[in-house]
Order: sequence, then structure tokens, then C-alpha cells
Amino acid sequence: MIDNIRKMSVVDTLETNYMPYSMSVIVSRALPEIDGLKPSHRKLLYTMYKMGLLKGTKTKSANIVGQTMRLNPHGDMAIYQTMVRLTRGNEALLHPYVDSKGNFGKVYSKDMAFAAARYTEAKLDSICEEFFREIGKNTVEFMPNYDNTMDEPTLLPTTFPNILVNPNLGIAVGMASNICSFNLNEICEATTALIKDETIDLTEIIKAPDFSTGGEIIYDEKNIRKIYEEGKGTFYLRGKYVYDKKNNCIDIVEIPYTTNVETIIDQITDLIKNGKIKNITDLRDETDKNGLKITLDIKRATDVEKLMIKIFKYTKLQDSFSCNFNILIDGYPKVLGVRHILLEWVKFRQECIKKGIIYDIGVKSEKLHLLRGLEKILLDIDKAVKIVRETEKEKDVIPNLMEGFSVDKEQAEFIAEIKLRNFNKEYIIGKIKDIEKLEKELKNLDATLNSDKKIKRIITNDLSRVSKKYGQDRSTDVVYENHIENINKEDLIEDYNLKLFRTKEGYLKKITHASLRGNSEQRLKDGDEIVQEIETTNKSEILLFTNKQKVYKKRLYEIHDCKSSSLGEYLGSLLHLEDNEKIIYMVTTTDYSGYMLFFFKNGKCTKIPLSSYQTKTNRTVLVNAYADYCELISMKMMEEDSDLVAISTKNKVLIFNTSEIELKTNRKFQGVEVIICPKGSSLREIKTLSEVKYDSLNHYRGNIPSVGTTLRRKDKIQD
Repeated sequence: MIDNIRKMSVVDTLETNYMPYSMSVIVSRALPEIDGLKPSHRKLLYTMYKMGLLKGTKTKSANIVGQTMRLNPHGDMAIYQTMVRLTRGNEALLHPYVDSKGNFGKVYSKDMAFAAARYTEAKLDSICEEFFREIGKNTVEFMPNYDNTMDEPTLLPTTFPNILVNPNLGIAVGMASNICSFNLNEICEATTALIKDETIDLTEIIKAPDFSTGGEIIYDEKNIRKIYEEGKGTFYLRGKYVYDKKNNCIDIVEIPYTTNVETIIDQITDLIKNGKIKNITDLRDETDKNGLKITLDIKRATDVEKLMIKIFKYTKLQDSFSCNFNILIDGYPKVLGVRHILLEWVKFRQECIKKGIIYDIGVKSEKLHLLRGLEKILLDIDKAVKIVRETEKEKDVIPNLMEGFSVDKEQAEFIAEIKLRNFNKEYIIGKIKDIEKLEKELKNLDATLNSDKKIKRIITNDLSRVSKKYGQDRSTDVVYENHIENINKEDLIEDYNLKLFRTKEGYLKKITHASLRGNSEQRLKDGDEIVQEIETTNKSEILLFTNKQKVYKKRLYEIHDCKSSSLGEYLGSLLHLEDNEKIIYMVTTTDYSGYMLFFFKNGKCTKIPLSSYQTKTNRTVLVNAYADYCELISMKMMEEDSDLVAISTKNKVLIFNTSEIELKTNRKFQGVEVIICPKGSSLREIKTLSEVKYDSLNHYRGNIPSVGTTLRRKDKIQD
């Protein structure tokens, strides 16, 4: 049994089994052709045309689906889903192909399901006249259907570039296609202009893509030009909203073509749950028969524009559309830009018109030929009657007429078919009057067939007629990129006032003012105490200096709020501090203004701008935050220069102004001398003026460097 198994290489298997399948999907299923239709679309529309649904009344969708199965061997649901997307009720297309009655769902909602085919009705929309106007003139080729019982067209002779007027998405094997829709008026005008000059700037005529769901397109000229020339590129769509001032709510009335109502609602809900948006009090879907509507109830005094910018940035209310204009040209997939697609369509349309003219020439030539035969019997009607009357056998009538009047078989057949009542001079003269008219028409047709200029004039006349009859205003507005306000992640963070508490044991408590009003008594570990308090805001950055000459940076919104009753965040765990590393000072800032003062035991001070700790990247730890050559006694952050009090171990006091200390950007700078410390003396502490109660401050004032003034007994007592 095993010996009978034939070994096949992977390459051979792919060539014999997979490649034919791939080609079938690419050529016969997934990619649209130059008429703008996939095979499934074309089979459905042609079936409806043959059913008389272009001019007739609507019929049940189930009937249409059943008839289409004669051309399309797929299941009824696949055919019906194709039909649903083409209907006016579904609103997926700028110019629907199918005029519908009943519930066909909505392209902007995944929950609004379409009704079963037995309940809905449909017929071809009027624009389909432009698909079938010349279908009977051999303008396109026909091929047998899957069981060879009937013929179907390989393409439809569209009189306008339908390929760019309605959107098309197809996923084949190893390739895909994603074509956006454009405004019919703009496409017709651009095609007309291209016929006259192939080098025109399309962006001057075709503003941007246009979608049935409306919204706004964010115009980026570079990307749009790339799409027009190469057929690949990405642009962004965003929804439209209306602010109802009376009811203090925002109504989202249009959304991008690429998304749906449910996705947007879910994403906004997530933003609310995660606390990234706190201005929305209620969110509901109010979509009804009048159209799409998502309502957001908002708090009073909400900045509507800023709120919507957040929603645009972090939900599908602003979404991208990636273009990939991959279409079949003569059976081969090609990625073409708008310009080349229009030129290919013009070429296709020229061939259709030429084939139609050749067909008309054939019909008119045949009619002229018959009338010229009829013209010959006008000279002797009696002879014609006599020949017919005196011929004994019916089969000899045609040969005898051919001999008697020198006409061919077709002309003789035509003469013989004339009724006896019409065998009179008046009837025959009335008929042959058309000879001159037909000759003139044939001459014009022949001249047109041999003139590209006249054929192009026919195309442009058709485009003008289609644009005038079916054109409509743009649904999607154009918003220029430089008018769009960009926001970053921090714009989503709510800003509010708060208070920070740092304890001796290394805990940090971040408490809102509202929480402090409810309970101002702080819970601490036994033996712990608060050593530093700062009033700040949630969007500030916190800088935490350690005894290891490091500074740890964090954004305050990254630290959880807590209550007075909790211990807060343990900084050792939060910052992953090293052994024996402790936080000795904290600073908060929003703009890195001000400066840091570092006072050392030897009486020196380093004045470093806070901006020296600002980084372009999101670094969380900076080393060499200050000099390490001497023991640090005190550090302070100051917004502006002011008076400080330096006190030595020998009770020497110096009141000085920090403006005397030179600003240095080098964080390792060893400092300038503030208070001179003789041998056996050192700097003990630094205080602010509010922390001392001296009778006469001027008694201790001096310029740096200075030994200072001995502390008086009475001041010593107060101190």
C-alpha cells in the first residue's frame, strides 16, 4: 500500500493544485475590472437587466437571487450579500446600482442586519442605464456561463468611469485591492480634461476622495498626489459632529466610511471607563430612520473642541484609508494611479464605441442593401407581380425575382415578403426615400469610425450628460491638514490641584484637595513623620533627589492618587532604589523654570538651573545630579532669587541673597563659597527668613563669601 504512494514535490503540487486556484480567485472573483465591477456584481446586474428590472417594477429579492444563480454558482446568501451592498438602502455606494425597498441594513452599523431576501424588493437603479445602453451592439464580448446554457458579458460598456465612482474592496490570493470612491462630477470633468491633455494636474479638478457616509477627509497634498499618480497611499477620514448648546450635548452625525457606530461607541466607553475622558456624563446611540446619530451628554463648561480632538485621536472617529488601486486590465492585475486608470478607461470606452459603430454600420448597410433591391422593382411593379403570379412552385419565386431584376438572394427575399396590399408605387416610394438618409448616416458613421477626435467627442458628450443627470454635491468635506489641531498623550490626562507629602521613612502620598477636605489627618507608620509638603498639579513632573547624587523623574499622573487614610506609595519600590539609597528632597515642575541650590558642609553652594534636569527623551533616572566631593547639608528649589540664612557650627550667621551666586549648568560644579568656615567649623544648616526670628535681620546681612556674624544671645534663645 505504501509503495503505491506517488511522491510529489512541493513545487509540483503548487503548480498543479494551488496556482490554478490562485488565478481563479484573482481573475474571476476578487479584483474589479475596468468597468468597475467584480464578476459577482456583473452577473447580478446583468441578470436583473435580463429580467426587465431596468424599466419595470420591483420584484422580490429572492426571485433576483434565484435567477442570478444561473450565472453565479455560489450560494444564495453570497449572492444576496453582494446585492445588499449595491442597494440604495444600505448606503454603501455614492451611486447605488439597485433601487431597494425594505430593510437592507446600513453600511455604518454592524448590528443593523438586513432582512431576508423573501421580505425585500429591488430593481435596477436608473444609473444602470449607462451600463446597458449599448449592451446589444456587440460592444463587449460574451462568454458561456458555467453550464453552457446561456451567455453573459465579460464586461459592461459603462459610459462613465464607474471604477472610480464607487468604492471597491477585494482580497485575492497574494494580492488585494482597495479602491476609494470619488465624486462623479469631478471624475467626469477630470476624464474630459485628460482626453484633451494627458499631463493636466488632477488635484486641481478632483479635490479628494468622496464617500457615501460623508465625514471629512484630512487633506495631505503629498499623499493625494501619490494616490493619483501611483495608486497607493493613505489618507485620513474623520466624522462630523454638531454641538447642541440648548441640551448641552454633542451629536455625532457622520462617521468615516471605514468604521461603524458600534466600534466608536465601544471605544468612547473604554476611554470613559479608564478615566481618560471625564467630561461625558452619558453616551447613547440615537440612530433611527432619519440617519446616524451618536449623542454625548457632557458636563457644563466643557471645552467641546478639545474633547472632540481627544475622541478623534483615540477612537475610530478618525480613521485611515489605505489605497491599493489594483485592477484587472486585459486579464492581468495592475496597480494604477487615478490618472492611468482614467486613461485605461478612455481606451476601453473608445473600443466600445468603435465596436458599436461597426455594429450600426452593419445594420444600416444591410437595410440599405435591401432598399436598393426594392428600388429596382419600382421601375416595373407589374413585372414583379407577374413573376410571382406565374411561378408555379414557391421555391422558384426567389430565383425568378433574382433573375428578373438582377438582385441577390437577400434582396429577393425582402421583396417576396412584401404583402400584396403593399405592392404599390406609393408604398415602395415611401420605403426607398430612406436610401439617401441611410447613405448619409453610413458616411457619417464611417467618418467617425476613422476619427479619434470624433470618438473622443462622443465620450466627452456622454460624460457631460451623465454628470448633469446623476452628479451630486460632495458628501465628504475637505479639511486641510494644517487646520487640524494635534494632541499628544498628555492632553488626555485630567489636570487638577493636589498635595504631595513625603515622609521620613520614604513614603509618598498624592492626595487631591477634595480628599483632603474630607479627612486632613494623615495616617503614617509608627515613628514616621512628614518631612516635605508641596502644592502642585496632576500634570506636573516630580524630581526626586537621592543621597547617591541621582535624580528620579516621573510624571505625577503616573502615580496613583491616595487618601489620607492610606500610607501612600513606598518610593523604594516605586523607583527601584538601590540599597542604602534614600530620597532626600523632591521638586515638582511643569516648565523646568527656576533653579536648584545645593549647600555643602564646607560652606560652598552650587546654583544649577532646573532646566539642566530636563531631557528630550523620557529618561527616568539621571546620575551626577549634584557634586559628591563634600557632604551635602541642604538643597532647595527656588523660582526666583531671595534671601537665605546660613548658620555655621560656630553659630556664625550670614543672611545673603541668592542672586550673588553664579548660575552654573555643570551639575558636577563644586560651588562658590558662601560662608567661610575656619578650621574646626562647617556649615550646619540653611534656613529661609520665615524660619528665623531675629530682632534685627540687617545685623546679620553681608555679601558672600563671609565668615558671618556671631549669633546674639537673645536671637539664640528665639532661634
